[in-house]
Order: sequence, then C-alpha cells, then structure tokens
Amino acid sequence: MAMTIRVDIVSAEGTIYSGPATMVYASAELGEVGIAPRHTAFISRLRPGDVRVENEQGEQEHFYVSGGMIEVQPHVVTILADTAIRARDLDEAAALEAKRRAEDALAGRKAEFEYAKAQAELAEAVAQLRAIERLRKMKRA
Repeated sequence: MAMTIRVDIVSAEGTIYSGPATMVYASAELGEVGIAPRHTAFISRLRPGDVRVENEQGEQEHFYVSGGMIEVQPHVVTILADTAIRARDLDEAAALEAKRRAEDALAGRKAEFEYAKAQAELAEAVAQLRAIERLRKMKRA
C-alpha cells in the first residue's frame, strides 16, 4: 500500500474534491510543483491551469483552477481556488469564445482597466484550453 496525502480542492461554489492521493501536481506562481506525501510545508499562489491528483492505482484526475492558493502540509494539501472545475466538465466551445472575446477586447482597448480585465480573461481562457488539450493527450495515451 502506497503512502498517501489528503487532498482538498475547494472553490467558492464548494468542495470539488476531497480524498487521498499519492501525488499532486499544480501550477504554482513560480512554476509546476509536484507534491508527494510528507512534502515540506509551503504556501503559494496558483496560476490558472491544470491540477492533477494521482490516486493509489496510478490514475490521474484532472481539475482546472482559475487561480487561488495552495497550502501544503506533510499530510494534507489544500487548494483554495477562485474557480475549480473537473477537467472533463470544461466546455471547449465556451473557452474558445471567451478567448475570442478577450482578444477582441485587447484589440479595441479603451481604458487601462478594460485592458487588464481582458488580459486576465485571455489568460484564463488559454489555461482552460491547455487543460482540455492535456486531458485529451492523457486519454489518447
């Protein structure tokens, strides 16, 4: 039996995932992190992107988070996300539309606030599309 770490992924809407894992991968502020049981404690911001939770059978479950915080303790990983969605529930058409709207807003830039908002929306849409593509690659393999 492999050692496990408890993982809780929580968003404003509620708990998305809670259970044991042998490994957790996330896009932290300074890059991709891999967290195994008994990992050194740390806290970091999360970038929009994919969070992967590997179970005891070696299967990975994918989640999309739009940002937030990750807290790692030796036996618990807590992800507090602005928005968290199971990757299989992502809507590719909606993400492509959001990307198009954000790019249009950037092209027709009117105010600094609108520009910053459009940049954030574009980053989120691109991160969702990357998560969808990563999930597709995993299914093919």
